[in-house]
Amino acid sequence: MSASNEYTPADYQHRDRIAVRRALLSVSDKTGLLELAKVLAEHEVEIVSTGSTAATIRDAGISVTDVSAVTGFAEALDGRVKTLHPNIHAGLLADLRLTDHQRQLRELAIEPFELVVVNLYPFAKTVAGGAKGDAVVEQIDVGGPAMVRGSAKNFANVAVVVDPAKYSEIIAALVEGGTTLNQRRELASEAFTHTSRYDSAVASWFVSEVEARALPNQTIETSHKNPGFPQSIEIEATLLNVLRYGENAHQAAALYRNGAPSAVAGVAQAKQHAGKEMSYNNYVDADAAVRTAYDFDEPAVAIIKHANPCGIAIAPKDAIDPIAEAHSAAYLCDQLSAFGGVVAANRTVTMAMAQNLMEIFTEVLIAPGYELEALRLLIERKKNMRILELPRNYSRESHELRQVSGGFLVQEPDNYKNFSSSNWKLVSGPRPDDATMKDLEFAWRAVRSVKSNAILLAKDGASIGVGMGQVNRVDACKLAVDRGIIRVVGSVAASDAFFPFPDGLEILINNKVKAVVQPGGSVRDEEVIAVAKAANLTMFFTGERHFYH
Repeated sequence: MSASNEYTPADYQHRDRIAVRRALLSVSDKTGLLELAKVLAEHEVEIVSTGSTAATIRDAGISVTDVSAVTGFAEALDGRVKTLHPNIHAGLLADLRLTDHQRQLRELAIEPFELVVVNLYPFAKTVAGGAKGDAVVEQIDVGGPAMVRGSAKNFANVAVVVDPAKYSEIIAALVEGGTTLNQRRELASEAFTHTSRYDSAVASWFVSEVEARALPNQTIETSHKNPGFPQSIEIEATLLNVLRYGENAHQAAALYRNGAPSAVAGVAQAKQHAGKEMSYNNYVDADAAVRTAYDFDEPAVAIIKHANPCGIAIAPKDAIDPIAEAHSAAYLCDQLSAFGGVVAANRTVTMAMAQNLMEIFTEVLIAPGYELEALRLLIERKKNMRILELPRNYSRESHELRQVSGGFLVQEPDNYKNFSSSNWKLVSGPRPDDATMKDLEFAWRAVRSVKSNAILLAKDGASIGVGMGQVNRVDACKLAVDRGIIRVVGSVAASDAFFPFPDGLEILINNKVKAVVQPGGSVRDEEVIAVAKAANLTMFFTGERHFYH
């Protein structure tokens, strides 16, 4: 160890901030690399680097030492062996708080590192790009994770950086005289999370390879028996916020962001512009509202209360302000329940929609964007309303997880595969006009968002009465009709599952519902159809249900 680097163990025991004298840089992602290298050079930090990283730094006119000059061993096996050497790893792992470690470094003529900047081969990106076989295997990093883990273990002495977004923090630390212990500890935590995700991605790929190559007589299910479910699931999440409480005040709660490389952006990533702190129940309802609104391609608004819709509507084709008109129609469905509800729009919130909300008590408003004047009005006039902006790249997860005692249930989301009336079977009554068919299709989509047992009445592209979460379909029909009031006459109805008896359907008929869509499949279908035919009621069977528990 050179005299300039030599501290006593006591120095290291009590030093919070450690100056950076020697840095090891080896990155696949070159974002921000030259800016960092330039500042390191300005602070007279010796830069040791590998392969293309060293070449990039050198081409920019910055002095750099090749790893091979440190190891005395040229890069070998097409770059598979570069940093796997005691001269590197002893410099990463030496605990300079210990007299014996300092002595061994001097005897071995090895210099320690105070900073390690490494990001790994782009394995997940390579797999996502469709690469196969050896092309994927070559993107399994070995030396990189070893350096990251070694440096993270030795955070008392070494700062390890795996994310280019952190370079600015390192640059600021250099100006201040070095990295702090808390900073190094936080960087180490991020580093171990990074390698854990990387290893998980590699393991998942190998599992998929094994499944794809499994023979019929092996215990692993073949693809025709297993439609894509992995043999294991790694759940990765990062704590975003500790909430005031859970569903009730005596329950602790927190929000985590999905941290998997393939994670989609959703409510957890939404930006809050204004309003009170989001609660556990706010997040549950906001997620339900967003999923409901985004079930539609047309401009749509959903109003949710306790995870159930109290209003869903799409904009009429001739709408002057589609999202504002969709909101107005959704609100008319159940104005009483909409009090204190959560509103989601699948289009930018306009000034007209913002003005609609002025006299309505709303807990949360979430949308993919806001007109500037609309946002200003909402912030100024609705100070307590939580105003969230959904990420533009919002999408549904490919699979849904639900915790049960001892494990998890996993399923594909209900993506209303058979919502189009072209696949339905007319089992009673006359074929309706186009407007009625559009309402039936709307109702069949919308009922997917209603907790079972569910009945949804609709007219003119909007729900007018919703019966949800009932333990029998008769009560669901009664509730939907009661909430629809006089608007029920001439409306259409969707039932999330079949009518087990004619009694529920008779309630709809007696209240002059003109058409019904339901899955069919009951052992008493013929009895139900006979009642519909006697009333000359138009009724379609879809062949699939929309249970939502």
